Amino acid sequence: MLFEAGIGAFFEPKLRERFGVVETEHVLLDSLAALGVKPEDVDIIVLSHLHFDHAGGLLTAWSAGQPPALVFPRASYVVGEDAWQRALHPHPRDRASFIPGLTDLILATGRLERVSGERSELLGPGYTFTVSNGHTPGLLLARIETPRGGVTFLGDLVPGVPWVHLPITMGYDRYPELLIDEKEALLARILADDGTVFYTHDPDVAASKLTRDAHGKFTATSMVGELHWA
Repeated sequence: MLFEAGIGAFFEPKLRERFGVVETEHVLLDSLAALGVKPEDVDIIVLSHLHFDHAGGLLTAWSAGQPPALVFPRASYVVGEDAWQRALHPHPRDRASFIPGLTDLILATGRLERVSGERSELLGPGYTFTVSNGHTPGLLLARIETPRGGVTFLGDLVPGVPWVHLPITMGYDRYPELLIDEKEALLARILADDGTVFYTHDPDVAASKLTRDAHGKFTATSMVGELHWA
């Protein structure tokens, strides 16, 4: 099972330069290979949303004259209903964040589940979702129950450790004030459960715990660069 697919290597050189993408290789596939995981071993892929930096890794690396194709031949896809609709009907402000033709490729597999509530039929018990709308409509934030407690993927609600502080948002966020309210509510719930949070954009920290001081400020603590739980 894979949560998020990263940016991959689908960009042609001109777009790679425009968006400041350094890597030319498919980092996700290389990382999986280092763990002994082949693309055909992946059964389920959960996507918080379909912006190219979270879904581009679903596609083959760019090659001149070759159309993109999906790289996980057996995978089923779990996407939030609202995030899916946003990818189908983007606003002019965020249209460039979506990959043309990706939704058609996913639909053609016949293995797409669009989640509307807190749970996924495909994933079953042990997995719940929170939906956020501040960054993009329908951002799907997964929580995994483990013997060591819950792990919540914060997606672009809290892309890295600096964004744990409530007032900090990104220029890409559609509704910053809504995002801050959503962030406070979710982080408070996670802290109350002594949960672990997982970051998708932090170059140094993969996961952490949370604390909150008397003034209401959240801080990341017990930070780790990799999270390995058997």
